[in-house]
Amino acid sequence: MINGGVGPSYSAPPPPQPPPPRQGPPPKVTVMTSSALSVRTETRALVALSYPFWPLALIALLDSKGSIFVRRQAWQALGFNLGMYGFSALLGAIASLPLIGFGAWPLIPFLAPVWIVASVVYAFKVFQGDDVNVPIVSDWVDSRLTPQV
Repeated sequence: MINGGVGPSYSAPPPPQPPPPRQGPPPKVTVMTSSALSVRTETRALVALSYPFWPLALIALLDSKGSIFVRRQAWQALGFNLGMYGFSALLGAIASLPLIGFGAWPLIPFLAPVWIVASVVYAFKVFQGDDVNVPIVSDWVDSRLTPQV
C-alpha cells in the first residue's frame, strides 16, 4: 500500500495571494526642503558673497529678521575666513623658523589659490540654496547656534 494521496486535499495549502496593487495616488513622501528656499534671492546673494568678502557676513548678521540659514552661513563665512587667515599666519610663522621652515615654504604659494577657489565654491553652493558644511567650522557653529522657534 502506498501512503499519501492525490489531489488538492492531500497537499499543503497554497501560499496566500499578495494584496492587489494599490490604486490611486502614490503615498506622500516627506521631503525636507532647505530653509534657503524661503530666503530672498538678494539675501542669499549677500550671504554667498560673504565667503569671498568677509565684511558682507557682518552686514548679514545685522539683519534682525535673518533666518537660521542666513545666520549659520554668515557665521560659517566668518569662521572660514578667520581660519584661513589663522592658517596662513601659522604657516608663515613656521616658514620663518630656521630649519623647520624649509618644509613650509613650498606650501605658501598654494595657500591663496586654495583660499580663492574654496570661497568661490562655497559662495556658488550657498547661492544655489545648498547647505554648506565647512570642515571644523560647521561643527563649531552648529554647537553654538540654536534654532529659534
